[in-house]
Amino acid sequence: MTGSTEKDRRTQRLAAALRDNLKRRKAQARSRVDGAEARGPEGLADEAPAEPSTRPTKPL
Repeated sequence: MTGSTEKDRRTQRLAAALRDNLKRRKAQARSRVDGAEARGPEGLADEAPAEPSTRPTKPL
């Protein structure tokens, strides 16, 4: 095997790995978006941090 043939194979393997990685990341992003759409606005309200009340509490 010559050096150029090995470089070609490495380049092809790298290109294939990068394509697979891109497909996987796109699928993950789609699933995150689909999950957010399925939850709707109510899901977003549940995830928002609760703000502390500004009114003083009554002593018990």
